[in-house]
Amino acid sequence: MPLRARGRRLHGELRDGVTAATTIRRLVMHREALLACRRCATVIGPPVCHPPRPSRIYLVGQAPGPREGARGRPFAHTAGKTLFRWFEAHGVDEAAFREGVYMSAVLRCFPGKAPSGGDRLPSAEEMAACRPWLAEEVALMKPQLIVPVGRLAIEQVLGARPASLAEVVGRAHRVKFLGRGADAIALPHPSGVSSWHKLEPGKSLLAKALGLIVSHPAWRAAFAG
Repeated sequence: MPLRARGRRLHGELRDGVTAATTIRRLVMHREALLACRRCATVIGPPVCHPPRPSRIYLVGQAPGPREGARGRPFAHTAGKTLFRWFEAHGVDEAAFREGVYMSAVLRCFPGKAPSGGDRLPSAEEMAACRPWLAEEVALMKPQLIVPVGRLAIEQVLGARPASLAEVVGRAHRVKFLGRGADAIALPHPSGVSSWHKLEPGKSLLAKALGLIVSHPAWRAAFAG
């Protein structure tokens, strides 16, 4: 049976001097403000925001796809199925994952299609407009483990442009992201158009990265049996 998240056990307990209930109230207000955001005329809304569930694990993706806005949750289509399958192999199904991991992105609205037909990469201006939302989430939840998914998110979290995914996937990195020190363990993008995680060395490095994530203290605390 898949392990279930225990994030809700934190109600009433202290989290760095702030009760979990207080953090949830602040996340509710944060979510309401984010969903009302219309800062960027170049993107296709509505914004996508995770439910107000505190977590010490903070996943950062690239941007919602064309269907996530209507469904109101991140990773709600093909890439999400692959992502959740990776963790289901480690005993955590999609429902438990969504309960125990706060899922964010460097851009919270669908950026639209590129001329090539794929999803357009967010611009620097769009990412800058969204960055305060990430900063507020990090300040509220103080994550211990950050999981950037895909090259763009990896660059934002690690603060450098890797020459290749093989340089960063399969390793734990100590980072300071938006003022918060944390461990970062990167994953390749689970997009169906990418074969990196299906071929070597990507296949082995993905397995190593997943092993590092599920053995991290923040993961064990969230998904204790």
